[in-house]
Amino acid sequence: MELLSLLCAFSALYFIFMMWKRFDEKRDQECYILDYQCHKPTDDRKLDTKFSGEVIRRTKNLGLLEYQFLLKAIVSSGIGEQTYAPRIIFSGRESCPTLEDSISEMEEFFHDSIQKLLDRSGISPSQLDVLVVNVSMFASVPSLASRIINHYKMREDIKVFNLTGMGCSASLISTDIVRNIFKSYKNVYALVVTSESLSPNWYSGNARSMILANCLFRSGGCAVLLTNKRALKNQAMFKLKCLVRTHHGARDESYGCCIQQEDGQGMLGFHLDKILPKAATRAFVDNLREISPKILPIRELVRFMLVTLVRKLKSQSSKGGASTSPKPVINFKTGVDHFCLHTGGKAVIDGIGLNLGLSEYDLEPARMTLHRFGNTSASSLWYVLGYMEAKKRLKKGDTVLMISFGAGFKCNSCVLEVVRDLGDENVWKEDIAVYPPKSLTNPFLEKYGWIHQEDLSTFNPENVVI
Repeated sequence: MELLSLLCAFSALYFIFMMWKRFDEKRDQECYILDYQCHKPTDDRKLDTKFSGEVIRRTKNLGLLEYQFLLKAIVSSGIGEQTYAPRIIFSGRESCPTLEDSISEMEEFFHDSIQKLLDRSGISPSQLDVLVVNVSMFASVPSLASRIINHYKMREDIKVFNLTGMGCSASLISTDIVRNIFKSYKNVYALVVTSESLSPNWYSGNARSMILANCLFRSGGCAVLLTNKRALKNQAMFKLKCLVRTHHGARDESYGCCIQQEDGQGMLGFHLDKILPKAATRAFVDNLREISPKILPIRELVRFMLVTLVRKLKSQSSKGGASTSPKPVINFKTGVDHFCLHTGGKAVIDGIGLNLGLSEYDLEPARMTLHRFGNTSASSLWYVLGYMEAKKRLKKGDTVLMISFGAGFKCNSCVLEVVRDLGDENVWKEDIAVYPPKSLTNPFLEKYGWIHQEDLSTFNPENVVI
């Protein structure tokens, strides 16, 4: 009897030990964001209204119809005239880039943001265990990751990932790579470097679906420092709660709606298809369907299911077969405090806001980021997050839903928990006091609106005066 009691006690203790061990191991797998540094190029790279017009004018393959199309696009884009372009644009060589142009654009960002991040955190390059670099439309040999390792003399056993072709959603893909590494290794520091190279990707043709990219994308980038060291959890800014990736590459329409290709004249550019909004909506809905149960309270999920069921029953019982009651919508504000949206354009922000039932207050960070910095591709989420921080919106315990879209077609999202009250100075330091401005209307229409009154039969681009 005593032996049986001893065995039972031992089994109970072993069970408790294994449960504690499992819990303890999970604590070492958490993903904390210690700090991040967005890149702010120098003022001599600002792309104002007058210079933008000059860039378009010197693109020889464009005519009156293309001018009118581009004017309409930039006026409705939500982009202001304080955004940044690569140096090659200001030297007038965008149509004939060199390898050095692409490398110098990236290194200017690397050396600025990474150095500031390391200096502020007090972490030396030799302490970094993981490096993930994502730049979608430029690949060099050696890789950009190797250039960073060489410049900062990082350890020879550092785990390195160099991603290309991931598009505007690459930042969360890089974060997901780090998260999975943290599951296998304890006490790790990771550096994520996210940007886009614009120097080699100017489109000099006249296909409307490809000249649009020239209007929308701007220079930027961000370096993010992450760790799974539990001793640093109270020093962190954010804790990654969950991350969901949705990829519709198997669908031909989605795959081809956002793709780098050559036009009919053999000129390389980035094609944005008319079905892009449809593809984005499908990926967005599928992504929300997966992440909703992870972030929303049970009461909201139950409410949504009951409302949906009642609407379906009413629809079946009605004579016409269709219910006149409004379509049920999940209230994401029951589980999320802040919304960090990809600045893909005004239409993208409006669409997400409409689908999620967000207020102008919720959309303000994305709108202001688009106006001030433009679409900086994969790094845009961090500029939006920086706006929230600069406005002192982020308080301990708050949750932030990040949503991004990218070529492939992909929709990625994650939820961050704010670990401590935030309000430190960042890339918005010099601008936050004047945002939001009284009006987001850019001056392009006022300056170039006369283009719409021109006659196609008599218009001569050579006579255009900027």
